[in-house]
Amino acid sequence: MKSRENLIGAWAILLGVVVAIILGIFQAVLTKNTQWIYALLALLGIIIGSATTMDDSRESITFLIAIISLVIVSYMGQTTLILVGKVGIIIVTILNALLTMFIPATIIVSLKTAFSIASFK
Repeated sequence: MKSRENLIGAWAILLGVVVAIILGIFQAVLTKNTQWIYALLALLGIIIGSATTMDDSRESITFLIAIISLVIVSYMGQTTLILVGKVGIIIVTILNALLTMFIPATIIVSLKTAFSIASFK
């Protein structure tokens, strides 16, 4: 069962990253109505957070460190990348989409990790 949960989480991450890249590349076409894409990415984030939570706290902490690093760098890098021009705007859109996906995943994994640490065994 554990390998199946990791497989679902891996496919959800891959799908979310691909959707985020497509959103960034085709932002000029999709500027009219992109709310459903961000809702899809948030839903994928919830699936990722639920599916990638492991019983092993070492794996959970590794996941959290990687995702928190990505979230911090994505958020902080946006102000600099916007100055690059048209390509920078596309990269910022990709980073926003990644943030939309990974923030719910990070919240779910961190809450599950906190509860597993605090639970009596």
